[in-house]
Amino acid sequence: MIRAFKNKDLSRVAEIWLQTNLEAHDFIPEKYWRDNYTMVKETPAEAEIYVAADESQSQINGFIGLSDNYIAGLFVSHQAQSHGIGKQLLDYAKSVKPQLTLSVYQENSGAVNFYQRENFQIDKEQIDQDTGQKEFLMSWRR
Repeated sequence: MIRAFKNKDLSRVAEIWLQTNLEAHDFIPEKYWRDNYTMVKETPAEAEIYVAADESQSQINGFIGLSDNYIAGLFVSHQAQSHGIGKQLLDYAKSVKPQLTLSVYQENSGAVNFYQRENFQIDKEQIDQDTGQKEFLMSWRR
């Protein structure tokens, strides 16, 4: 079930954000993610966030954060990955937005492949100023 973020979801969303980033981005020092953890916990009001919760709503398995048409992040907990939750979250965003853009690290080939399967196009290669890593700017249009 996809629903709007509630303040009570913050701890779980931040936990998923940190754990998923540490696992998916081992090419970036762990310190970078840990240093940004507090900032992430303080900024949910600045984004449009939707969570994927199980039927009982007792467990959040993933979330997507949007800033206008930009996907600021799409994260699924490790134990819930490969069960279609990321696709459900992305499909929900596609249903409420006529176009979407995002940045994804080139080394995160799983994410790049996922977005390409979901009809995102690579528009540009750039360098993330915070990490110095190469990333793709990708877009999708309805």
